[in-house]
Amino acid sequence: MRSPTYGEISYKKMIDIIKDFINKAPHSTYNISVGTDSQNFDGTKTVVVVAVHRIGNGGIFFYDIKTVKRITNISQKLFYETSNSLNLAIKLSETLERESIDFGISIHVDAGKKGKTSKLIPEIVGWIKACGFTCETKPNSYAASSIADKYSK
Repeated sequence: MRSPTYGEISYKKMIDIIKDFINKAPHSTYNISVGTDSQNFDGTKTVVVVAVHRIGNGGIFFYDIKTVKRITNISQKLFYETSNSLNLAIKLSETLERESIDFGISIHVDAGKKGKTSKLIPEIVGWIKACGFTCETKPNSYAASSIADKYSK
């Protein structure tokens, strides 16, 4: 994982930083989000983000970048992005539960009511909810449509 604040870090270090961030203001309200965006170049550059928002008082985020064989089909690309988000969210949820940090995780999807992917939203949202997570789409999906988008370009 990477962080603009902490640089290149391990998954374990990311968990330690999240725990410290929450413990500094334990009575605050937090939103933890996971989102993915990708852009096509020679391959498909995929960025998955973990964002921890302390409501009313900033936040921190981490991201990981990988490049896979070019995905040209927009539907396949959105399902691939969602799969990446779900895989990391499941791992993160299990880890935070072991650490006694009990916050729900929201999956942020880079799709909105306008555009080519709008028809896929019901299926994607149903999949995410079936996995036990809440879901945000554009314009509320900042982890995917803002943070991951920035690092995928």
